[in-house]
Amino acid sequence: MRLTKIDYYIIKRFLGAFALALGLFTVIIMVFDLSEKIDDFMRNEAPFSEIIFNYYVNWIPFLLNLFSPVFVFISVIFFTSKMSQNSEIVAILASGVSYRRLLLPYIITAIFLALVSFSLFAWIIPKADKTRVVFENKYIRDQRHYTASQIKTQISPGQILSIRNFNFSDSAGFKVSLEQVENGKLVAKLYADRMIWNKRTKSWRMQKWWTREFVDGIEIIEKGAVMDTLIPFNPEDFFRKNDDVQMFNLSELDHMIASEKMRGTGHTFFYITEKYKRFAMPFAMIILTIIGVSVSSKKTRGGIGLNLGIGLLVSFSFLIVFQFFLAYGSSGALHPLIAVIIPNLIFGTIAFIMYKLAQK
Repeated sequence: MRLTKIDYYIIKRFLGAFALALGLFTVIIMVFDLSEKIDDFMRNEAPFSEIIFNYYVNWIPFLLNLFSPVFVFISVIFFTSKMSQNSEIVAILASGVSYRRLLLPYIITAIFLALVSFSLFAWIIPKADKTRVVFENKYIRDQRHYTASQIKTQISPGQILSIRNFNFSDSAGFKVSLEQVENGKLVAKLYADRMIWNKRTKSWRMQKWWTREFVDGIEIIEKGAVMDTLIPFNPEDFFRKNDDVQMFNLSELDHMIASEKMRGTGHTFFYITEKYKRFAMPFAMIILTIIGVSVSSKKTRGGIGLNLGIGLLVSFSFLIVFQFFLAYGSSGALHPLIAVIIPNLIFGTIAFIMYKLAQK
């Protein structure tokens, strides 16, 4: 099916309104975020160039993409309402164009934006967000008080690491034990009074250590003052904020899911939900586009203001419902896939009903 001048006109208006919404929101979030974090920037002497290029340039695209379904919906409401008030929609339908055909340029644009959004979620934003996390760790987060106690986790198959206390400020752990288990039996165990992380070599230095190893029923004990060893455990794994999950692309996210399942830390559902969310959010753009056209394609006495009010109500309702089910998926109360599908099913049903009513 060939696109007509009317189709290109609608696509152009759609993309223009969407770009305007992104631009306005960018200014708003920068003003509010800067007013909140300006004290941290000044206290830690963050360079202006790093604030702009390492922080905002990498953080704002994530935030814009996260709320992109809402921006798409409001954009559709805004420019379609203007077309309706100017009797352009009536003229298009009166020329013999069916309501279903009218939706075609909207759906094409929504699919295009959904593919762009998915690409950003899957590969582009994770790469940029790593720079943002480094900046926050350096100038915003106070890592001196990051501590953990009674850590016990499986760091690789058959290797169980226990740490009584760990301090992130100097990457040091106290009263450490590392057990090697094979076929349900303990075959070796390493003890150390202290372990220190070396960022440069990505290795651990054990201080005042001793080992027990069982070979053919014989126990072999060794002791030493200092020993460098490679243990597949990074201290940042225990102090990562939930917001930092966006710095993982899809392949890295799969690796984290496998790692969390092995460690049994209880964060598995959170990472699985994040993975499915990246697929579900782009579909929401298409659903909300259909709702937006159905709401705003008829001329009303309230004009654009009434339609925008309805648009904001539906937008916030979608965000609330989506976040509600995401919380259930992240906690494991619902299967993550079901948790991200339910909001789209709810609003997909609403879109179908409103589309049928708008045709009459």
